[in-house]
Amino acid sequence: MSWIDENNELHILGEKISPGGKCTINFNMAKLYTTTSVDVPIIINRSKKPGPCILLTAGIHGDEIGGVEIVRQIISKGINKPARGTIICIPVLNIFGFLNMAREFPDGRDLNRVFPGSKHGSLASRFAYQFVNKILPVADFCLDFHTGGGSRYNVPQIRIQQGDEGLLKFANIFNAPFILYSKNIPKSYRATCLKMGKPILLFEGGMSQVSDKEIAREGVQGAMRILQHFKMLDKKHTIEPLKRNMVTIHDSSWIRARYSGLLHLRCKCGDFVEKNQVIARITDPYGSFRHKVKAPNDGFIINANEASLVYQGDAIFHISISDDLTDDKVSMAD
Repeated sequence: MSWIDENNELHILGEKISPGGKCTINFNMAKLYTTTSVDVPIIINRSKKPGPCILLTAGIHGDEIGGVEIVRQIISKGINKPARGTIICIPVLNIFGFLNMAREFPDGRDLNRVFPGSKHGSLASRFAYQFVNKILPVADFCLDFHTGGGSRYNVPQIRIQQGDEGLLKFANIFNAPFILYSKNIPKSYRATCLKMGKPILLFEGGMSQVSDKEIAREGVQGAMRILQHFKMLDKKHTIEPLKRNMVTIHDSSWIRARYSGLLHLRCKCGDFVEKNQVIARITDPYGSFRHKVKAPNDGFIINANEASLVYQGDAIFHISISDDLTDDKVSMAD
């Protein structure tokens, strides 16, 4: 099926958008118990000049406000008005979860684990199916914005699969502080994109239910650099390339709490720590117990648990094991 006709008109979800046109389509998938419709707004802007179609998505997990804020700013600042081609923005994919500040769909399923979905499956699976068949085919390149889950804070990072030189090139253009090599998870949005031949960058930063200004800035400016690479930014939104020494994380591991208690962090996301450095303490509420959490190796802290209380076995830190640095011990502030 062709999504662009001979007049360069875009056909999507029953709508026809001409070159230079803009449109907000309310993608309706299901209703609440009250029979109230729940719509997923899809904001489409087209230039009169032909070019690629870039799809920006966030809120695949409904409680990840940070990603929603990035796409919101891109729309609010007019960055989504392309100098050529088409930009499609979907700030909140999982509108059900967003309404409830919940990660999952109402059926209890993680939308990012049911792709490419099923026409007759669960609610989350049906939504994924409609998205994959009616929206995703239009895209030439995808940007998906996420945050850390629960109380865990992610350093700003781009996740790609190791060995994909094409995505590595785009990750360097995006220029987040960190690149994390991460295997594609089966039935994830990212895995489905790559099976369909759709290049996708996954941005992670901040934590759920929190809108962080610095994380939003990293996401918006990274998206702008990608759009500028495709010659899609207008002159007033031109952004200078960042001369940042990025840190590439090849391998990493989780540091888990050996005891339950109050958690006191001694380092933050993006810090480089040395083996045996005390990076946190766990105490009891009564002042009689104190346990030192030490770094098992030299590495960068790429995720930190900011909860005040932890149980034994809870993930506290995500630390790099081996890294390929363009400079010695680069901090996320560089």
